[in-house]
Amino acid sequence: MKRKDFIRKGTIGLGTIIAVPTILEGCKKNDPTVCQSSPEETAGPFPIKTPADLINSNIVGDRTGIPLLINITVEDVSASCSALAGVYVDVWQCDAKGNYSEYSGQLDGDFTGENFLRGRQMTDESGKVSFVSIYPGWYPGRAPHIHLEVLKADGTSILISQIAFPEDISKTVYSHTNYNGDFDTKNKKDGIFKDSLALNMAQSVSGNNTDGYVLNKTIKVNG
Repeated sequence: MKRKDFIRKGTIGLGTIIAVPTILEGCKKNDPTVCQSSPEETAGPFPIKTPADLINSNIVGDRTGIPLLINITVEDVSASCSALAGVYVDVWQCDAKGNYSEYSGQLDGDFTGENFLRGRQMTDESGKVSFVSIYPGWYPGRAPHIHLEVLKADGTSILISQIAFPEDISKTVYSHTNYNGDFDTKNKKDGIFKDSLALNMAQSVSGNNTDGYVLNKTIKVNG
């Protein structure tokens, strides 16, 4: 889906040569431009239980919130970070109020029988997948985030990771009435992100509260 089409329909619920030593000095551990694997994170909270039933690109379900188009590119570290086609990408996230589907004991009750904001797509020849979603909310103790897992076609897990959001954009989104106000945990204080934030952070998040946002993220795996 092209961004201009998404924005138009976004009504879901609303040449310098550098010396070698200098290059080496710049290749820091968390430099997202380096060909290294994305950080491996925990599957929880609330991982997908029934991904086979969720092969779709629109994962909004009955939730309301500010539209978000999620564009993910998967690259293979073992092949010089070339595009990795033919692998599944699962995503799961909370709704605008901080609730996950498929589980009880959520902030707003029991969502065991529901499957909103979860989905699976297979990467194309360019290693890309896209999901139509809403900007995730937050819940106490965690910075805003999206969960994802990359799997081989036979279902073997390759990587479980998470995506972080720019705090200034989250603050703007959470001023909207659908959300719970400002988050209580910053990215650098988050237990998942604090040691690998540069690699967890989305490459870009752009847009506005009226038209929606577009997130771009490259995930690097040992395919």
